[in-house]
Amino acid sequence: MTKTNIFKIGFVLLLFSVFVLSIYYLEVGAQTPAAVPEHEFIGAAKCALCHKKDETGKQYIIWQESLHAKAYESLGTDAAKKIAAERGIDDPQKSGECLICHSTAYYFTKERVTEAIPVEEGISCETCHGPGKDYMKKTVMQDREESVAAGLIIPNETTCLQCHNEQSPNYKPFNFEEFWGKIKHPIPEAQ
Repeated sequence: MTKTNIFKIGFVLLLFSVFVLSIYYLEVGAQTPAAVPEHEFIGAAKCALCHKKDETGKQYIIWQESLHAKAYESLGTDAAKKIAAERGIDDPQKSGECLICHSTAYYFTKERVTEAIPVEEGISCETCHGPGKDYMKKTVMQDREESVAAGLIIPNETTCLQCHNEQSPNYKPFNFEEFWGKIKHPIPEAQ
């Protein structure tokens, strides 16, 4: 093999690697919460200070009425206990296997990652939008670019698929547009 051929093969492999990593970043890396958060959590009650008013879109109230707010509670049902028992789990409300997607306090892990959020809060603001301590100030929130730099996640289908996927024991095909319509809570000017 000549040096030219080795160079060509190396160059093709390099291009292929860049392509694969780019696809991975676009599909998984962008706007996906990390397993170990680099920002601190504040809890839904602090988000509510600004996000329950008519002029800001009543996001907190929309969340309270959603299935996300009842995610932890749903683990106490007979149906959830049956599924847990089939998987060898004694109490789904105490198991990281279940809380990974039923409590923001676990933030996509099997271990609790914050004491700032009660486990019973279910899936709240910071599961989808990222830990809020660094972007919660009004001066930061008024600038989308600054908010994102401070940890705000703009949720998309990839965000949702972290829990709404085939690993879920009661998975049903997930239609992002349909489910987004049930949970979306835009700022009035952004509609």
